[in-house]
Amino acid sequence: MNAQKPQRVARGAFVLVMALMALLCGFQVAAQSATGPHDASSGNQGFQLPVGTVLPVRLNHGFSSKTAHPGQAITGRIMQDVPLPNDGKIPEGARVLGTIVSVVPARGSGQGRISFRFEALEIHHRRISMVTNLRALAGFMEVQHAQTPETSPGFGTPIPWVTTSQIGGDEVYGVGGPVTDQSSTPVGKAVFGGVLVHVRAQPGSMCRGALDSEDRLQALWVFSSDACGLYGMEGVTLVHAGRTEPTGEAILAADGRDVLVRGASGMLLRVLR
Repeated sequence: MNAQKPQRVARGAFVLVMALMALLCGFQVAAQSATGPHDASSGNQGFQLPVGTVLPVRLNHGFSSKTAHPGQAITGRIMQDVPLPNDGKIPEGARVLGTIVSVVPARGSGQGRISFRFEALEIHHRRISMVTNLRALAGFMEVQHAQTPETSPGFGTPIPWVTTSQIGGDEVYGVGGPVTDQSSTPVGKAVFGGVLVHVRAQPGSMCRGALDSEDRLQALWVFSSDACGLYGMEGVTLVHAGRTEPTGEAILAADGRDVLVRGASGMLLRVLR
């Protein structure tokens, strides 16, 4: 009996410790659920992205009017956390899902033409329907250039602190520093992975500025606050951006050759509904 008593005491202590651990884990989960950040995949099935939200996207693979076909799937990756109202966000790494709508090969000296749309956002295996227009599209070389320091950093200078130039001309003065437009006017701030800026309309362009009354900061990754149209895609024309009928459909054309959009190209999509 005396030999069994220490064993019973040990088992009792073990059970008590396990119960306390379970209780503490429960408190942690409850605290995270109550106060932790949430993304666009939380909430009910009727969630809709706020109109005017800009999505900074990198294409996962390229496509062209020579080889693509209608119905072909195209995908991209959200390259920076996208802030939403009420402290929500679309997390970096979420996928955008699209489709090739129509294709016209150049066939010699003719005009190559291709149209596509992005119609869903996928976060943690949940799909959210959307209609977007194409605000800006840049070749992968322009994307790389925007991520390259303007000058070699000095000895001991961390890479995130160096100055870079955005696609469209904005200047970024290191993570935590200001972002200024071509008139040296502050338009936002730099963060890890991109920038948070107030979207602006370039005079004479087809793109619009803020669409909400609060003019909230938007995630534009490597693009300028007023970036609009095509960059680094010589000979290619943006025929239709998707803001009007056919809504959500972007159309690219090239005279005398096929349209080629390479993988790792960057895009800004804007939510219409």
